[in-house]
Amino acid sequence: MNVVMIGSGKVAALLSKKIHNAGLKVLQVYSPNLQHATLLADIINAEATNNIENIIQSANIYIIAIADDSIEGVASKLNVSKKALVLHTSGAVNMNVLKSCSDFYGVLYPIQSISKTTDNNAVLPFAIDANNDIAMETIKFITNALHSNVEILNDLQRLHLHIAAVFVNNFVNFLYFNASNICKDATINFNVLQPLIEETALRLRNNLPEVVFTGPAIRKDFSTINKHLKVLETNEQLFELYYFLTKCILVKES
Repeated sequence: MNVVMIGSGKVAALLSKKIHNAGLKVLQVYSPNLQHATLLADIINAEATNNIENIIQSANIYIIAIADDSIEGVASKLNVSKKALVLHTSGAVNMNVLKSCSDFYGVLYPIQSISKTTDNNAVLPFAIDANNDIAMETIKFITNALHSNVEILNDLQRLHLHIAAVFVNNFVNFLYFNASNICKDATINFNVLQPLIEETALRLRNNLPEVVFTGPAIRKDFSTINKHLKVLETNEQLFELYYFLTKCILVKES
């Protein structure tokens, strides 16, 4: 099967490389920035273009891996075979924005935080959906070639998953950011917390979050909580954050 990758960012780059390494042919990479398209295309021996009207029309699969708010606009300009499979990679965009492109469309949403340094061999599970059985079988063919686990989720389920992903990734990292600042202010090396971070993550492999809680809030250790709040009095944001999260845990336990 032949693929056209629409996009040249982090998600597009990792997917292109994994698809190429799996033995599928990426014919072309499109990006409004020709330099970006060329850099990715050269890695996977593909053609590059920055003109949407020059996108190859004879490919089997078109993967739109671009910013969420650009997907519908780009999809409306695609001129491809109605028999081709058109996919987007978003967790928060409705599948039906692709309806005008083809009779076969769906979603290939990677459930992973992808950066420039993400290894090509990184585990990449997907949430998938399709408008019909034929499209779904083609998506499964792709994910099988990538040796990926999949969850079949509709638009609303995928949106909920995307929200959950923000909680476990972005919000948790914001807490790490604040913990790092607390350590820095006290001239403590943040890396001393690394074993604790890893241990908590490892426990979640075999346990639900509700049984992994530890700390003063879960123990209702108000003496320690008040000591912590006293230290944080000089930083209103951290004080309010600590107080709010502690209250949430206490309410959960009541």
